[in-house]
Amino acid sequence: MKILPGGAVDDDTAPGTRAAQEGILRRQSARESAARTYARALPIVPVRARGLTIEGADGRRYLDCLSGAGALALGHNHPVVLEAIRKVLDSGAPLNVLDLATPVKDAFITELFRTLPPGLADRARVRFCGPAGSDAVETACELVRSATGRTGLIAFTGACHGRTAGPPDATAGAHDVRVTRLPYPQDYRCPFGVGGEGGADLAARWTESVLDDPGSGVPLPAGMIVEPVQGEGGVIPAPDAWLRRMRQLTADRAVPLIADEIQTGVGRTGAFWAVEHSGVTPDVMVLSKAIGGSLPLAVVVHRDDLDTGEPGAPTGTFRGNQLAMAAGTATLAHVRENHLAERAATLGARMLSQLRGLAEEFPCVGDVRGRGLMIGVEFVDPEGEAGGASMMPDRARRLLPVAPELAAAVQRECLRRGLIVGLGGRHASVVRLLPPLTITDEQAAAVLDRLADAVRAAARCHGGAAAAPSAP
Repeated sequence: MKILPGGAVDDDTAPGTRAAQEGILRRQSARESAARTYARALPIVPVRARGLTIEGADGRRYLDCLSGAGALALGHNHPVVLEAIRKVLDSGAPLNVLDLATPVKDAFITELFRTLPPGLADRARVRFCGPAGSDAVETACELVRSATGRTGLIAFTGACHGRTAGPPDATAGAHDVRVTRLPYPQDYRCPFGVGGEGGADLAARWTESVLDDPGSGVPLPAGMIVEPVQGEGGVIPAPDAWLRRMRQLTADRAVPLIADEIQTGVGRTGAFWAVEHSGVTPDVMVLSKAIGGSLPLAVVVHRDDLDTGEPGAPTGTFRGNQLAMAAGTATLAHVRENHLAERAATLGARMLSQLRGLAEEFPCVGDVRGRGLMIGVEFVDPEGEAGGASMMPDRARRLLPVAPELAAAVQRECLRRGLIVGLGGRHASVVRLLPPLTITDEQAAAVLDRLADAVRAAARCHGGAAAAPSAP
């Protein structure tokens, strides 16, 4: 606390003041590592939150469409989650029990099995591991390597599977020789320049050739890991037909298919698990984020015949987090019983449709894509190497260079308007929306209004990204 001239008080510790927020941010900058990520783009200090809304230490309120990077399926402090946590705390139950059996754990597994794809639930085993998604991916990779006796993995360009010692092998940008990265099909920036079904077919043929060609230099792998929708990679849904072909290719060659549902699971994409859109049953699913009901929890679900691990296999000290399991059970049950996945499909389709109007208004909006309430808006430079025209067909826009500075400007303008969004994509040129599944129609309209206003403001500051003129 400081006494200013005239006797005024500058208290940078009292909540509800701008000084409090600035003081906390100043101390964070001085004491925390330069590895901070979200804190750099979002200089706020949350002190209260409920549902979609966060209140900062300065008293401002924000609509949170980041949702803990997708970890908050029900938003902040949902009543059913808080009640489940309080029940465990009031019961006197232990909070961490390693891998011992408890009623809380039993209830979580029972509810989880209720939601699994039928072909997997009938013969599934669950392995708890360290509490982060990275731990689950690493555990899954070791699982298939142990079960098959092989070491290699197939992963895909643009993938993000974690940050610990193992998962980065499969994450885009890593250079481990045990991992072969193949083209991930997408329509907007097709790696083959074709897009649509043709691009997906070429990607599938490429994968088949790599697996079957003795001269490819790629031995039969221990597994294939794929995100049904790439999240950090820029919100890119896998084409359903392509994912079915990946399932067939791996099944025919006895290669376990690992579905990374860390960000896509628990109703986010409009189905309880994103693989259900394609009718695919994977051999392994890695789960985290939303399954812990906002608390740290990670699980690997796998076919029983892959269960070859010895007692003591790496799993993690904090695999018995009872509060997370209770919160996760409440979340899974609430999403299932209230049909929130179906709600995400309906509302997400409506939001995508409305957001595509931005592409018609602004040449700097290259693409709008997503599935359910997992939405991405990619920004481009319309004056780039293929640009120069204010009106151009969608096919031409695919040739435009990405505009990460513009995407960052849109994120800043959103924050000024009380809207929190994330960034993603290979060059951080995609604004990402991950609202809670409990978002109302009125809140969704407010999110879209604030985002559209932010795009207009950012476009005005980037001359080449101005709105397209009206058609004559």
